[in-house]
Amino acid sequence: MNWPRGGTLVLDEIGDFPLPLQVKLLRFLQQHEMERIGGRQTLTVDARVLAATNKDLQQAMRDGTFREDLYFRLAVVNIVLPPLRDREGDIVLLANVLLQRYAAEEQKKILGFTRQSLSLMQSYTWPGNVRELENRIKRAIIMAQGPRLTPEDLELSASAVPYEGRTLKEAREAMEKELIQKTLAKNKGNITRTAVELGVSRPTLHELLTRYEIER
Repeated sequence: MNWPRGGTLVLDEIGDFPLPLQVKLLRFLQQHEMERIGGRQTLTVDARVLAATNKDLQQAMRDGTFREDLYFRLAVVNIVLPPLRDREGDIVLLANVLLQRYAAEEQKKILGFTRQSLSLMQSYTWPGNVRELENRIKRAIIMAQGPRLTPEDLELSASAVPYEGRTLKEAREAMEKELIQKTLAKNKGNITRTAVELGVSRPTLHELLTRYEIER
């Protein structure tokens, strides 16, 4: 039995896939065949495969947590996307797109951001990348009382601006660590709620906790 040709299969956070699942995925990519759960028929699938991860797969292969044969099966075309904090020109552009989308969904007349909000968004380090930006804007639109989103709506304050006297890298790391600590304390050490609020996955949050030597 053949499925219709075409389509796209998106594998998000593939760096977090356990090794047994990687074996099954490799078999699918090589043979273009699969079986439904509980089914007995083999289905032939012809689809484009896109895989995304925030992990260093080269390092994961060296650590033995990611299969080398699967990596080379997937790595036909690699696109490296820098973190949001390194794409300053994209922050305001993405923020405006997200504002229009969620304002329409919530049926609220939000005209844009205050000048201070725009300044703080461009200064902030965005440890949760685009997901954090999306979560903050969506929450701000729901809670906003005025026609423009304020720093308070976005839960950004002047303290989110990088510290003077430090290099940009040092300031970003210091602010990232401080935000994680505050969010973790706010959620009483709950990793899942903290990850959701920061807009990152649980594995990413665990890596950040280890990097900054933060205790739960």
